[in-house]
Amino acid sequence: MNYPIKKILILVTILAVPGFLYYLLQEKGKNRYKPLAIYGAKQVASTFHSVRGKQIPDTIYHKVEDFKLVNQKSDTVSWKNYEGKIILAHLFYTSGGNYGIDVANKALGVLNKEYVKNTMVHFIGLTMDSEHDQPAVLADYADKLKAKAGKWDLLTGDSTVINQFIKKGLLLDALKSTENGQTKFTFSNMFVLLDPQHRIRGYYEATNQEAISKLDDEIKVLIAEELRNMKDGR
Repeated sequence: MNYPIKKILILVTILAVPGFLYYLLQEKGKNRYKPLAIYGAKQVASTFHSVRGKQIPDTIYHKVEDFKLVNQKSDTVSWKNYEGKIILAHLFYTSGGNYGIDVANKALGVLNKEYVKNTMVHFIGLTMDSEHDQPAVLADYADKLKAKAGKWDLLTGDSTVINQFIKKGLLLDALKSTENGQTKFTFSNMFVLLDPQHRIRGYYEATNQEAISKLDDEIKVLIAEELRNMKDGR
C-alpha cells in the first residue's frame, strides 16, 4: 500500500521521538543544572582526570589556605573541622551598630534555620576586630544570633591570620581605621560560598535580598554537585 509522503514522515517522527528523548535522559540528564563558577586565579595542571571515559586536564584553582583560629567556645578551629563541608563565610565585628552587619545577621539567621539539619552546610564568621572580639565577647554575641558553635562558628585569633584569611583567602577588602577616637571598619559586606575543596564558588551582597535568594539557590546547586562528585568517585 502506498502511503502519502506526509503520513510516512509523521509515522517516522512518532517512532523516533521516544528514542531521542531516551537519549537525552541518558546522556544529558546528569547535567540538569549549570555548575557554579570557581573564582580566583587558576592555571592548567600537567595531570588529568577521567570523566565518562574522557581524559580532562586538571586545573589548579585558588584555594583558601589552612588556618588556626578560635570560636565562641574557645575551641581551636581549622579546615580539619570542616572536612567535606560546604562553607558560607562572612565578616563582622561586635562593637557599635552597623546596619550592613545587622542585615547580614538576619539573613544568616534565616539560612541557619533552613540548613540547621543539613550536615554538609556550615557557617564561618570572621571578626575584623580580634583585639576586642575575644571568645567571651563572641559567646554573648553568638547567643543573640543563635549561632551554635560547630555549625556557625564565630572566629577570632591572631590578626595576621584573620587578615590573610580575609584578603588573600576570600579575596575581600577589610580596613580598620580610627576616626574621632572611634574604631571604624570599611569592608566588603559579602557572603562567600566555599566548596569542600576550599575554592570560592560565589559572592553575594549581604544586604541585597535578590542576592540572598540566589545564594540559597546556589547552596542547593553546590550540594547537588558535591553529591554527584561523591557518586562519581571524584
